[in-house]
Amino acid sequence: MKTLRHHIALAVLATTAGFASFAVHAQELKMGYVNTERVFREAATAKQAQAKLEQEFARREKDLIEVGNALKSASEKFEREAPTLAESQRTARQKQLVEQDREFQRKRREFQEDLNARKNEEQQIVVERANRAVKQVAESEKYDVIFQEAVYIHPKLDITDKVIKALNAGK
Repeated sequence: MKTLRHHIALAVLATTAGFASFAVHAQELKMGYVNTERVFREAATAKQAQAKLEQEFARREKDLIEVGNALKSASEKFEREAPTLAESQRTARQKQLVEQDREFQRKRREFQEDLNARKNEEQQIVVERANRAVKQVAESEKYDVIFQEAVYIHPKLDITDKVIKALNAGK
């Protein structure tokens, strides 16, 4: 019986020592957090990517808006004139409007798909640069772990400003 108590006591002592060792080690762990949304919003690289996309797609967007406005005007004109048109004219113009709308919707979908593809390409470039900046900050300041997602982070662990600064410096 005394042997069993002795083994239990040793197990409790070993467990307590293990927790104490873990607690000491955990205090030495240097952690940080990066708010990726802020990086995408505030970093010069991200802003440049956004401006590049806007410039690249501005003309197509303007053309789509013009086509949409022209289609709307034609539809309103048709609604006003429909009661006075002959059945064949009304059917022909209605068919024409439906076809124009279908073409407009197709062009709009293509525009959105192209824009999304280019956004993804540009975001990937920003992500790669941001990850290099995070790694650089982590290595230079000797962080053990950097988080990008968390339910709660104490503000003292937030290194987003350092990462944005490193990213903007182009290091």
